[in-house]
Amino acid sequence: MNSRVAVIVVAAGRGTRFSTDQDRQPKQYRDLGGRPVISRALEVFLSHPAITDVLTVIHPDDVLLYEQAVAAVGSAGDEKLRQPILGGGTRQESVCNGLVELKQGSIGQVLIHDAARPFVSHAVIDAVLEKLSQGNRAVLPAVPVVDTLKRLEGTTGQLETVVRTGLWAAQTPQGFDYPTILEGHEKAYEAGRTDFTDDTAIAEWQDVTVALAEGDPDNFKITSRSDLDRGIKRISMTDRQKTGLAELGDVRMGTGYDVHAFEDGDAVILGGIQIAHDKRLKGHSDADVVLHAITDAILGAIGDGDIGTHFPPSDPVWKGASSDRFLDDAVRRVTELGGKIAHVDVTVVCEAPKIGPHREAMRQSIARICNLPVSRVSVKATTSERLGFTGRKEGIAALASATVRLPFTDEDF
Repeated sequence: MNSRVAVIVVAAGRGTRFSTDQDRQPKQYRDLGGRPVISRALEVFLSHPAITDVLTVIHPDDVLLYEQAVAAVGSAGDEKLRQPILGGGTRQESVCNGLVELKQGSIGQVLIHDAARPFVSHAVIDAVLEKLSQGNRAVLPAVPVVDTLKRLEGTTGQLETVVRTGLWAAQTPQGFDYPTILEGHEKAYEAGRTDFTDDTAIAEWQDVTVALAEGDPDNFKITSRSDLDRGIKRISMTDRQKTGLAELGDVRMGTGYDVHAFEDGDAVILGGIQIAHDKRLKGHSDADVVLHAITDAILGAIGDGDIGTHFPPSDPVWKGASSDRFLDDAVRRVTELGGKIAHVDVTVVCEAPKIGPHREAMRQSIARICNLPVSRVSVKATTSERLGFTGRKEGIAALASATVRLPFTDEDF
């Protein structure tokens, strides 16, 4: 059974509604809060634990722009990023090129996303993947239409109100069973059909039922300069929220400790990244000792149990689970209390593998999960001077501390 989940990021368009005679740079490469639009979308997919392959379809003239956009993403998750391929004359042709490119990749499911939607979230991706896991072969994330709609009658010029009940505004990523959408695109090509506006329309043409998944109003597409301005304002607001620590007077500190033994394998997961090694860590989840320790430190700071309380190893649902899900849940609990994480510090204790070459990638991974600037994440490493189980190379330990700031409540006085 093919279990890989790929994403095709469609970025071959010219964005003619956006360009001017003086500036023809495609919208997906425009600056959005200090980074290209496409880099923000790529980062979300590269950081999602369920995504195994990310393939971008670009225009032949945009190779340098794309390389610069990828550099802005950083190295986290770059093992998922395939070499880009060239698109065609239409979006439909570009997607088809991407689907054909994935033929040899043991792909079971594929998501298709517009590069000009930079604010796609893990929640939207999760909603699409959940619908696919239920056996649906095509899934559309969408939001209900809330504005009053009018139709202009062409011959009389009269306006007619459109009943909006049951109307939905389509978004991406649209999710598919890979063989199903590949067959649909290939049949459309053979039939000379080039008029499909999105990929679920091809599924509908093939009599494939399309399931709805919950979209997000913030997952808007940048098609005009006003959309770009809206995106810049959104990022600016988010940045202001991140710098509001001074208003949170209840400063907490928690500590966490975790250890996992080695077993036969070829890599370890530490801080959310894979590091080649002649062993792997043994555990019910992916045994990421670093993220486990940080999760416990955050939960300790807010007095909310520990990782075993919320994710018991006796529960089979967490077998093999990616540990960023645990840390993400701890961050959510802080947010729901109206608080913010201010700083994370972790020390890895092991003889091997060497942590130094991977320190920055680990910091970036942890910072992304915790919604922190990298400057507020510290990763250190030490040995135990060949003493104890770590000294005997039997496993890895991690010690973490987390500083959390919360608002005072009436109970505090």
